[in-house]
Amino acid sequence: MDSANQDINLNSPHKGLGSDSLSDMPEERGAVAVSPVTLPPGLTEEEAEELRLELTKVEEEIYTLRQVLSAKERHAAELKRKLGLSPLSELKQNITKSWQDVQTSNAYLSASSTLDDIANSEVYKKTQETFSQAGQKTSAAFSTVGTAISRKLGDMRNSPTFKSFEDRVENLKYKVVGGNANGESAHSPNDSNPVQDNAPF
Repeated sequence: MDSANQDINLNSPHKGLGSDSLSDMPEERGAVAVSPVTLPPGLTEEEAEELRLELTKVEEEIYTLRQVLSAKERHAAELKRKLGLSPLSELKQNITKSWQDVQTSNAYLSASSTLDDIANSEVYKKTQETFSQAGQKTSAAFSTVGTAISRKLGDMRNSPTFKSFEDRVENLKYKVVGGNANGESAHSPNDSNPVQDNAPF
């Protein structure tokens, strides 16, 4: 009989061991195998013997339950394998369940309530409003500075100094690359009608 599917009758003398006998059990050196010693005060020899027998029975039941538990765990692992449940998916389920347990715990609900109270407080609202105004003013300042820099660069581009610099770079490009590079027609930088690149620098 498969030990994973057998029923256990704890009152049975075999305790669900099936064809295994108690002689196959490893002999445990414990209270049962103790050599005769003096009995605790108020305990007779018959009571001590009765307790030893009960202890032996309980230890046998523990051993039987361990065997059955081991068989059930193996059977459960086999069923999970057949269903395609991996340890990773079980871990994900455990984490999800743990997170749900945390969210419904008194500590989490209390902390959440406290944070809601803070968010609705006047001090929080004033602080949030101050930060919002500071952010808006900072954004406006950066926008103004950006506009001023763009205007200044535009003015520089149209200045005679920049035009002279731009002509020198074109001359250098013509000398290094040549006139036919990048699909340009061959022309001298001193042509009366030079091609100018109007792209920003």
